[in-house]
Amino acid sequence: MHGEEFRASPASRSPGARAFASQPRFRLYAGAAVALILIGASAILYRATHRAASSAPAATTAAFIKEGDRIRVPEGSPLRRQLTVDAVAQKEIAHDLMIPAVVEADPARLMKVLPPLAGRVTELKIRLGERVERGQPLLVMDSPDLYTAYADYDRGKVLLDLAAKNQKRLHSLGVGGGVALKDIQQADADLITANAEFRRADARLRQVGVDPETSDKSRIIVVRAPISGSVLELSVAAGAYWNDTTASFLTIANLNQIFVTANLPEKDTTRVSEGQKIEVSLAAYPGETFEGAVSFVSDSLDTDTRRTKVRIAFDNPRMKLKPGMFGTVTFFSPKEAAPVVPTSALLLKDDTTQAWVEVEPWAFEARSVDLRFERDGQAVIRSGLRVGDRVIVKGGVLLDD
Repeated sequence: MHGEEFRASPASRSPGARAFASQPRFRLYAGAAVALILIGASAILYRATHRAASSAPAATTAAFIKEGDRIRVPEGSPLRRQLTVDAVAQKEIAHDLMIPAVVEADPARLMKVLPPLAGRVTELKIRLGERVERGQPLLVMDSPDLYTAYADYDRGKVLLDLAAKNQKRLHSLGVGGGVALKDIQQADADLITANAEFRRADARLRQVGVDPETSDKSRIIVVRAPISGSVLELSVAAGAYWNDTTASFLTIANLNQIFVTANLPEKDTTRVSEGQKIEVSLAAYPGETFEGAVSFVSDSLDTDTRRTKVRIAFDNPRMKLKPGMFGTVTFFSPKEAAPVVPTSALLLKDDTTQAWVEVEPWAFEARSVDLRFERDGQAVIRSGLRVGDRVIVKGGVLLDD
C-alpha cells in the first residue's frame, strides 16, 4: 500500500501535497541557475579587469623638458637616438666670389662718327661689324651746305686780301701826316677781323675733309674713319637725309684691348680691389678660362641696382673676345681660418638663424648665429658660435616647440 501511494499520480494527490512535493525540485533548479549566473559574471569581470590591466599605458619618459631657456633631453628619451651632436670645426676657407659679366669695348677706344654737314647719304661703303682702317671711306654725302662753306672761304680770302692792302696804304699815307690816326687804327682792326674770318672758313672746310684750294668745288663729301677698329653701331642707310649734325652715323671701337665688366653687389664691394687676381669663363668658350687682374673699380654706385662696376682689361689681338659676350668672373680671395658647421645645424626662427648649443650633457640652448656664406652643405660662421662649441647637427628641429 505504501508503494502504491508513493506511485500515485499527481492528479490523485491533494493540492497541498502536490505543492509540497514540487518545492525542493524548484529550489534545486533555481540554485543551479544562480550559480551559473554568478560564474558567468565572475568570468566577465575577470576578462574586463584583465583587458583593462593589459591596455593601461605604461609609464613613459618625456621626450624633453623645458628649464627656462634650456631644453634638457632626459635619459631614456627617444630623442637621444634621433639627435646628433658634434663640435664646431675650424677650416681653412677661401671665399671666392663669382659674378656674371659681359664683354664690352673700352670706352677710351670708342668713337662715334658724326656728319660734318647736313645732307643726303648717297652711298654706304661699310657694314655693321666690319673692321675698318683709319682714313678708310665710310660713306658718301651730297651736301648743299658744302657750297656755302666754299663761299665763306672765298669771301674770307678776298676780304683778307683787301684789308691787308688797305692797311698798307693807310700806313704809307700816315707817314706824311696825310691820314688821321683813327683811320689807321680802323684799318688795323679790319685786317685782324678779316684774317679771323678767313681762318674760320679755312678750318671749317678742313674739318669737313676737303681741300679749301681745290678747283673741284662739288657738293660731295666723303666721310672717313677717324680710327682703326670695328663698326659696332650703324644708324644710317643709303638715301637717308641727315640734318642733325649732333647725331652719330655709326660707332667705331678699337677692340685690340677689351673690357670684361662685372656689376658688383654693394655688400661685396669691400672684397674686390684693383690688382686682385681673377678668372673669366665665357659661354662662347666652354671649358676655357682667361686669367687676369682687376683693372678698375668704380667709385660710384648705381642707386637703382645697388651695384658698382668692376672692369678687367684683356689684350685681344685675334678678336677672340667680342662685345656682348656673356660670362662669369671669379674673384679669388686668400684662405683664412673660420668656424664651420653643417647647414643642417642651422634653423630659421622669427627671421633669425639659430643653432642648438649643448651647455651641459644633453642640455641645449638656442643661440642666434650670423653667417658669412654657405657652400657645399657647409656654413661659415661670422659670429654666434666658436670653434669647439658642441651643437646639434642633425634633428635639432625636433626641439623646436
